[in-house]
Amino acid sequence: METIYGNIKGLKSSQIKQIQQLCEERQPSDRLLVPEFAQQLVAISTEIDRPLCAYINRRGEIVRIGVGTPQETQIYPQDMPRHSAKRLSGIRCIATQLKGDSPDLAALMAMVRQRLDALVVLIPTSNGHGDVKEAYLAHLVPDLDTPWLVSPPLSLDDLIEEDFDDLVEEWEAELQAAEFETDQFQDRTKSDRVVLVGLMTEDMTDRQFQDRLDELVRLVESAGGEVVEIVRQKRSHPHPQTVVGQGKVEEIAQLAHQVRANLIVFNRDISPSQARNLEDLIGIRVIDRTEIILDIFAQRAQSQAGKLQVELAQLEYMLPRLRGRGQAMSRLGAGIGTRGPGETKLETERRAIQRRISQLQQEVNQLQAHRARLRQQRQQQEIPSIALVGYTNAGKSTLLNVLTNAEVYTADRLFATLDPTTRKVVIVDQKTQERRSILLTDTVGFIHELPPPLMDAFRATLEEVTEADALLHVVDLSHPAWASHISSVEEVLREMPALPGKSLIAFNKIDRVDRETLALAQQQYPEAAFISATERLRLENLRQRLLQLIDIHAVSRH
Repeated sequence: METIYGNIKGLKSSQIKQIQQLCEERQPSDRLLVPEFAQQLVAISTEIDRPLCAYINRRGEIVRIGVGTPQETQIYPQDMPRHSAKRLSGIRCIATQLKGDSPDLAALMAMVRQRLDALVVLIPTSNGHGDVKEAYLAHLVPDLDTPWLVSPPLSLDDLIEEDFDDLVEEWEAELQAAEFETDQFQDRTKSDRVVLVGLMTEDMTDRQFQDRLDELVRLVESAGGEVVEIVRQKRSHPHPQTVVGQGKVEEIAQLAHQVRANLIVFNRDISPSQARNLEDLIGIRVIDRTEIILDIFAQRAQSQAGKLQVELAQLEYMLPRLRGRGQAMSRLGAGIGTRGPGETKLETERRAIQRRISQLQQEVNQLQAHRARLRQQRQQQEIPSIALVGYTNAGKSTLLNVLTNAEVYTADRLFATLDPTTRKVVIVDQKTQERRSILLTDTVGFIHELPPPLMDAFRATLEEVTEADALLHVVDLSHPAWASHISSVEEVLREMPALPGKSLIAFNKIDRVDRETLALAQQQYPEAAFISATERLRLENLRQRLLQLIDIHAVSRH
């Protein structure tokens, strides 16, 4: 076996050869390892200043060697020699650990997920000579809360005296007697089990923090995940290495294990190095809010144009993170954050990805030109156009369907539709009884702090907003944070190069609000329209207001 797993970038060829030579060694089947192998492993690990892991089967053969922690180099379940949940996998891991004086939680959780026969952790001395200071032996036990037992510090001599055959037989008998199945720690569902982490900094009010946390729950659910726990912390500012404090990281790791989560999602953007640090400490995948939104877009994109723009946004987001996460990009399984361009594309050389980004940007430019020609054709027909804008899930698509008898997909979830849809609505002017036509365009929903990669990639779609004659801003009045949603949409609109001069706010879902909320909105926005698209309330009034909006635009243009 010559393949070395993990992060070998930056290693000298002589160092790689040393690691490859380790693969040729064979350990006794009745012993955990021989002292010479332990010394070699620690010496090389100390020289390259990276942890090493050797995976050994029960015949004593090294089946995998990896540069990285047990969490970073773990084996796919289908590659294990034994698959029964009632038995151990038949593989033991010998790992070096350069930081800390006992096996870290991430390593122990990796042992559980892989059903390892045993985990041996070798701690080097601090003199840099590559000697073994002490060793720890960990194995599975039938306890859902803490399914492992870690020995006290052992000398190398103590470790090699253990009869491995007897130990494994004893451990498996203990698991079978308790009817303990190790697949309890595997994700049996297709959805991700998610722990949300909310960091409240001093620039946020309690209400803002809770509203955004609630929104993140909806985002995870829209992406197909299940929120199983929420962790909160107040700090004046994010921790530069781990976003939250060290104690809170340990709490998250323990909690994630207890609820069998396979994904951690933060309520704010995190840097590549922060994500790497957190994954090393917690032992499972860590992503941020932006990656959740990108994943939703990857799922929702239906048209070729939509898929094109999503791929561009994901690659632009992922490119700076390739170096930060290294081989952690080789994620096990699938789920939130793994859809879209795909693992193989993300793991190619940076230059190849940059070439793909350049190609996609050219295609987006062509898409812009194509959309511009379509708009020009519509403008030549002299039919005025109104763009529907608003926070995601405000009811824009439902309103378009009701007004124009369109069949745009709708659902009570965030970002149900991505692609712009233009339909003609014919309205009878109550004053003149004249039948007048207006083009209504449904656009992608906005969200608080819309990720910059999406703003850039979807510029062709967002141009439908800038080229319209007027805007209809749809607001979900039943949402507790409706006022914040208005501010977020207006903030996104201000970032656009040019906007129609006239707009109208339409408060939707008035059938779901109390009198006090309705009165407050009417007081603050006396010129707005108040409707319910699903219940078809006050729609005729809205139609007439749309005609007035177009007339005002026509007068101002002349």
